[in-house]
Amino acid sequence: MHAGNIYAALTAWLVAKSQGGDIVLRIEDLDRDRSKPKYIDAVQRDFEMLGLTWDRGPFFQHDRDEAYAAAFDSLKERGLIYPCYCTRADLHAASAPHRGEKLVYPGTCRLLSAEERAAKEASGRRPAMRLRTPEEVISFHDSIQGDYSQDLERDCGDFLVRRSDQAFAYQLAVVVDDAAQGVNSVVRGVDLLCSTPQQIYLQNLLSLPHPIYGHIPLLVAERDRRLSKRDHDASLDALLVRFGSPEAIIGHIAGIAGLAPTTEPATPEQLLSCFSLKNLHGRIQIAWI
Repeated sequence: MHAGNIYAALTAWLVAKSQGGDIVLRIEDLDRDRSKPKYIDAVQRDFEMLGLTWDRGPFFQHDRDEAYAAAFDSLKERGLIYPCYCTRADLHAASAPHRGEKLVYPGTCRLLSAEERAAKEASGRRPAMRLRTPEEVISFHDSIQGDYSQDLERDCGDFLVRRSDQAFAYQLAVVVDDAAQGVNSVVRGVDLLCSTPQQIYLQNLLSLPHPIYGHIPLLVAERDRRLSKRDHDASLDALLVRFGSPEAIIGHIAGIAGLAPTTEPATPEQLLSCFSLKNLHGRIQIAWI
């Protein structure tokens, strides 16, 4: 873990616990090649050391293919899914910028004829599967960012529900999992705000409930660069060397993010008495110090 996802996990924990809720631990291991058991074990140990305990789980996405397939088949039977043969290079060349971090898919493969699809199959291209998006505006109220809207066709385009390697896509998997695991509050980074309308659209199609969403500002390094695994000085191991204890790490992150009035060492439980979602400023990024 690093400072950025410690901050996100801490905020989600405080939101849930301050309202008498439970924390669900889900291991999102759709990418089997990158999801090694040693990493999964390490993340759970990190959560425990930081005091970010969970009430249910861990639930593993690699156990959920049958549930994802049922949702996928439901969409396919309604003619809402089609094969896409575009490569990553094709997408970057043809797509327009999205308001977030994604590109808007221009519908390249939506209207391919049966003959054109057969030709692409014969060339050895393995298709991904996309969900058709209509001319529809999805709007919702984010508990931190406020009102947010997305025109699915203009701001997103048809999006993936299954990858070319046959793995189910993140958008479909989390929607199915949230409903099955009773998740009614989702707290995550503002970089995922633009994904939420697509998830709400899927929830509508699959007759699933809508959680309450809260997208927190990002912790950033110098020059507004988002913290990531490449920022070794913000890794948990480096933070332990710098601050000396898990409580000092939690207290420092809580203080600079507005989750606590000071940066004094604290456990997550100790922060509950002063926590208020109103203290989070949704429109800014928080510089890591």
